[in-house]
Amino acid sequence: MTTTAVIPPDREHFSVAIICAIATEYNAVCHIFDEFWDENGDQFGRAAGDLNTYTTGRIGKHNVVLALLPRMGKSNAAAAAAGFRSSYNNIELALLVGVCGGVPRPGGSVEDEILLGDVIIGKTVVQHDFGRKYPSGFVRKASFEENLSKAPKNIQGLLNTFETDRGLWLLRTQTAQFLLQMQNAGKGRNRRPLAKYRYPGTAKDRLFRSDYRHKHRGSGTPLCTICSSSADAVCEDALNATCEELGCEESSCIPRERLQEKEELEHNSQEEAQKPAIHIGAVASGDTVLKSGEDRDRIAKKERVIAFEMEGAGIWEEIPCIIVKGVCDYADSHKNKRWQDFAAATAAAAAKALLHRYPKTEKAGYV
Repeated sequence: MTTTAVIPPDREHFSVAIICAIATEYNAVCHIFDEFWDENGDQFGRAAGDLNTYTTGRIGKHNVVLALLPRMGKSNAAAAAAGFRSSYNNIELALLVGVCGGVPRPGGSVEDEILLGDVIIGKTVVQHDFGRKYPSGFVRKASFEENLSKAPKNIQGLLNTFETDRGLWLLRTQTAQFLLQMQNAGKGRNRRPLAKYRYPGTAKDRLFRSDYRHKHRGSGTPLCTICSSSADAVCEDALNATCEELGCEESSCIPRERLQEKEELEHNSQEEAQKPAIHIGAVASGDTVLKSGEDRDRIAKKERVIAFEMEGAGIWEEIPCIIVKGVCDYADSHKNKRWQDFAAATAAAAAKALLHRYPKTEKAGYV
């Protein structure tokens, strides 16, 4: 790769951080770097006590430092963010980039419907599993002192531009362009390393009724004594099986107008059909992997969130942060990993588009 920018002299000249929770997310983010500064080994080091391993480079006009968490969850994210603060103390913007479970919102306006592969940008974070457990049920702590603070003004201003017609159009357009660049990067070679980022297709985007369980049902599959014992009972084998293996019925899927529009586009242009919508709103963060459509809808209605993820609450209070995540499932019992790579790619593409709209802060004595 031809170098087109000056390698920064030290850690003080990095202003943007990206954090990923799993390797799938990290792999996608690496494809949006324009240059890497560590091809010949790390030259920037880290502060004493910082346990993070960093990847450094450039995305657009920004020097960016990237870290992959050792494990998922809020505490690991918080520890990584603290490491960033000690080693790269001029970070003014952190992006948490990866995949999440989306709240589908069918039945409302077409623009509000969330489909697999769409991108969620978190404007606020709700710790949905932080509270007290009473005999009558769980009560989330929601007082002013116990809530997470608002994003700093530089982030609020940036996100406000994305809620304007022009700002959102630019973000969506550039996201689609960067996604295509990622998908086409392997063409002309003997191998096709980026084929995993292809759009899985509308036929693979199925939203089941929230009360329709992912379990053995006896039709086309062997009778399971556990799954058939009650409406709520599900055996471990069913939890680890695919919808195809269990024979989850298409008749229990919810039709969606925006998905139907995508199906029509898909007949004429795969590129048009795969373009992700970008939704900006509140994101629920917790250490629990949500795999229940009924709980998803209940929490979403009460907290007004549009997605579920596991690291945002840990980073939010440590460094200025924007959550950028691709929807890989609907946070229900029918979760599978078919959409993970594509969702990670749409999130990475959106992160690059966002950084192209974020102004670079000038550093004295350095261009």
